[in-house]
Amino acid sequence: MQTKPPITFSMKLNIVPARTGLLWVKLGIRSFIKQPLALAGLFFLYMTAVIAVAQVPYIGVIIGGLLVPAATLGLMAATEEATKGRFPMPSVLLSAFRVGRQRARAMLLLGAIYTAGSLLATQLAMLLAGDQPAAEGELDFTGLLALALHTPLFLMFWHAPALVHWHGVTPVKSLFFSMVACMKNFGAFAVYGLGWIGVFLTVGGLFALLGGLIGGQSMARAMMMPVALLMAAMFSTSIYFTFRDSFVATPEPQSPPEPEESP
Repeated sequence: MQTKPPITFSMKLNIVPARTGLLWVKLGIRSFIKQPLALAGLFFLYMTAVIAVAQVPYIGVIIGGLLVPAATLGLMAATEEATKGRFPMPSVLLSAFRVGRQRARAMLLLGAIYTAGSLLATQLAMLLAGDQPAAEGELDFTGLLALALHTPLFLMFWHAPALVHWHGVTPVKSLFFSMVACMKNFGAFAVYGLGWIGVFLTVGGLFALLGGLIGGQSMARAMMMPVALLMAAMFSTSIYFTFRDSFVATPEPQSPPEPEESP
């Protein structure tokens, strides 16, 4: 009896039109509305864990950086569950470590690269712009420079955790493919970013106005923090769709099995 060889898939870059960026924004909002408690709760759990880990002296920042790719993948996996009509459980945040040691090691290697890159960008910004805190009302040039230096890192890691987890791409190749995908789909990502800026400004402005009408500036400030966190959770939900549409997995052609010898 002949057995069919297992089907293997190859990953290919998918170029999308610029208008797809708005679609990603809409899908993120729509998916969040379907499972608001689950997705918001998972995002808050992630943020709480990050803050708690950061409090560990000396090594807290390093441990937090190591877990960033895995946590990003966990939030994307939660969105995938929501798109399938399932309620994402807290365990989904550990998806990166539930598919075997090889993938787990690859994810931790990504985390190590991210941590090293982030520390390097931060130290370089402090070296070039100084580490003195900006006075009230002044621009934080050090922070702005650090953000600019982190931008290439963000592009390399935007798709990398998902490529490692869902496509089995090696960490180094995943960083390269992620950067290429972001650059090739620059138009869509530009519209995506502008779309979210518009959503944040619109929603933030409405709640600031509402808070001001209810209780003045103090109420407006009090309302902005939870609203900002909810908007950040909604934004994180949309990241999954940017990956889903930027890559396509296609079955690789299989060679016919060799006939078995007759006894």
